[in-house]
Amino acid sequence: MHDVQRINLDDYIQTGEGGTSVAYTHKNGKTLAKLYKPGFEADKAREEFLTARTVFGLGIPTPEPLRLVTDGERTGGEYELIKGKRSFARIISQEPERLEEISLTFARLAKELHSREADVSSLGSMKERMRRFYVEKDMVPEDYKQKALSFIDQVPEATTCVHGDLQIGNIITDGQRTLWIDVGEFGYGVPEWDLGMFWTMAHRMSNQRSEFLFHITHETFLAHWNIFFPAYLGTTDPQRIAEAEHRLAAFASAKIPYMYDLVDQARLPEPAFQSLIKAFG
Repeated sequence: MHDVQRINLDDYIQTGEGGTSVAYTHKNGKTLAKLYKPGFEADKAREEFLTARTVFGLGIPTPEPLRLVTDGERTGGEYELIKGKRSFARIISQEPERLEEISLTFARLAKELHSREADVSSLGSMKERMRRFYVEKDMVPEDYKQKALSFIDQVPEATTCVHGDLQIGNIITDGQRTLWIDVGEFGYGVPEWDLGMFWTMAHRMSNQRSEFLFHITHETFLAHWNIFFPAYLGTTDPQRIAEAEHRLAAFASAKIPYMYDLVDQARLPEPAFQSLIKAFG
């Protein structure tokens, strides 16, 4: 049983902000509270916290999820605080000379994660999560829905781990330990569910949003991808890289409406569908 406990934000200091949540560090220096922004359902916050508990219990390196919390308006989780930690995005921002080192390390760790068998009895299928989104929510035009569902049906079944929001802002290190964070969307499936969104960020994200979320320019993010992806694939062959990136576009088109709804609780602007639908062929 995980009951939601009330916290007093006077005991915390705001130390970060992401697409869906705001982070507050407790003044005791031991814990970090992550409160989801207004409009984010309390049940969804609970679900994500419990998923984080499952991931931690499986031995995947991540800060320990401690308790469900609320400030009276917003709900979220409180986690072990990793002192002196920096995200890979922050390291690249502060030490640009380490871009290649960090990008290659991220490729190795992502590949290791995607090679790990998931506990399918306690984690959700990414393929089924995407299918339910299109079946249960009215967030896309009908022609887009049908093409997305047809694509999802053709995605191979897989039981390996996927992070759900794989990117350099969601991995941290204190110099001793390297840990995955924001694992509320963790599940299992083919790695392309992670890589497709990551590819989209690197190629389509505006410079303003890249700097807000990752503290780096769009140009630097793209340079990071161009180091990461060949290392992840294990090849520098331009044709093989291009073919792999081409496959990622359809996964991105299937997942973007889901992520837009998750982060902004809104429907994508209509012109976006006209561009994204082309990836389904």
